[in-house]
Amino acid sequence: CFNSGSSCEKCDFETDLCEALRELDLQPGWIRRNGWSGMGPPYSDHNGNDSAYFVSLSSEMRSSSAALRTNVFLPTEKEHVCQITFHYWISQMSGTLMVGLQKHSEDTVTNIWQVSGELQNQWKTATITINSTEKYEVIFWGMVETQRQDETIAIDDITFSEGC
Repeated sequence: CFNSGSSCEKCDFETDLCEALRELDLQPGWIRRNGWSGMGPPYSDHNGNDSAYFVSLSSEMRSSSAALRTNVFLPTEKEHVCQITFHYWISQMSGTLMVGLQKHSEDTVTNIWQVSGELQNQWKTATITINSTEKYEVIFWGMVETQRQDETIAIDDITFSEGC
């Protein structure tokens, strides 16, 4: 999966960040927390467990957006595309969650998935398929218009397939 040759994994955020995500990129915008944190919704992870951890935009963030970037993935193979499945929560009308792809040779990030303003206050699931002939990184980018406590974006259980 990664340059280290480790097997594929799920980032469930229970103990910390997983190998696929860069620890430094969690700050300043994303925070690892659970439903007991007193930080507003969501009050549980996608399984309804209020003590289980996920990441969400921090109300203390300096700007209204934040990126969560993966480590570098190797090029995909024809037989093994990279599939990334994750759970997400958007609590307000002006919130946007985007997933971008940055190829090794490019400075720009290509938007490959986006959802905005769900206002449903519930966890949803998405799966993204990636084909790339060169090394790449995946960026989860959350943005809210106002920085109120009840207006947030959260991500949980990011699973990377064998082709990543």
